[in-house]
Amino acid sequence: MLKNQPRVSIGLPVYNGEKFLRKTLDSILNQSFQDFEVIICDNASTDSTTEICQEYALKDKRIRYYRNEENLGAARNYNLTFELSNGEYFKWSACDDLLAPEFLAKCVEVLDKNPSVILSYTREYHIDEQDNIIDKRFADILNLRSSKPHQRFQEYHDLWLSRGFTCGNPVFGLIRANCLQKTPLIGSYEWADIGLLGELILLGEFYEIPEYLFFFRCHENTSRANRESGGQEALAVWYNPKNAGKILSPEWRLFWQQLQSVNRVEMNWYEKVSCYGQISKWFSWKWKRLGKELMVVILQMISRINFWQSSSLKQNNC
Repeated sequence: MLKNQPRVSIGLPVYNGEKFLRKTLDSILNQSFQDFEVIICDNASTDSTTEICQEYALKDKRIRYYRNEENLGAARNYNLTFELSNGEYFKWSACDDLLAPEFLAKCVEVLDKNPSVILSYTREYHIDEQDNIIDKRFADILNLRSSKPHQRFQEYHDLWLSRGFTCGNPVFGLIRANCLQKTPLIGSYEWADIGLLGELILLGEFYEIPEYLFFFRCHENTSRANRESGGQEALAVWYNPKNAGKILSPEWRLFWQQLQSVNRVEMNWYEKVSCYGQISKWFSWKWKRLGKELMVVILQMISRINFWQSSSLKQNNC
């Protein structure tokens, strides 16, 4: 460990987060476990986010504030907070969620005591804009503790896919930084966090703490709300502004990322074959969505080819 290296790094990406940012920062600074740093990456906010961050950075030397000259998209900004971190353990924190005071202490204790565990997480409450509890998630379902990576991978698929991605947000758990470093981090497409977690589960075990210590806020400006209000393209642009106007295929990208993850992680041949077999099961489960997405991509490509040909013909006739 480096001299003066914090045990925990908390990456806080933010864009126009003035409404809840103070509450989030206060919940972080009020942790009973205090050996941490906070890396804030401001994605070129246009509200009072900058002033709030500078105010807190002046009050607490553990906070490091960076501001992007332009909006890099959510995925790049999330990844940047990790790239700038120094801690042994790392946690992403959205700018609107809250932590109970014991969150870090409980998660650090799990990782310290269990070398095979690479991600520790707690059960979660969903809260509204006034901090009222509106729902709760987890029922001892994220304890993916098999010593075999292919078995954990299968359990992960069975859990997430059979439940329709409704079992929580472990991407906001506490992760071993040296394991997270081995992954491509968060991709610039919808479901990228699912792909990242799929690779992490190949690298080590997940541990769910049976206490409700994380508060996930639901409001009109979340990424899910962006998808529901603006459609898939709006969410893709939220991940990366360069996605605007591109032909999108997030389901196929998730499929490809899973194949890459299995290929990348060191396992014996039997474990790799078992993981590929699990991906083939995933493919059979998702074939209708994949087929629909492929058809949309083909139609978009045909439409663009026709447009280019039409434009070229007009230019030649001028």
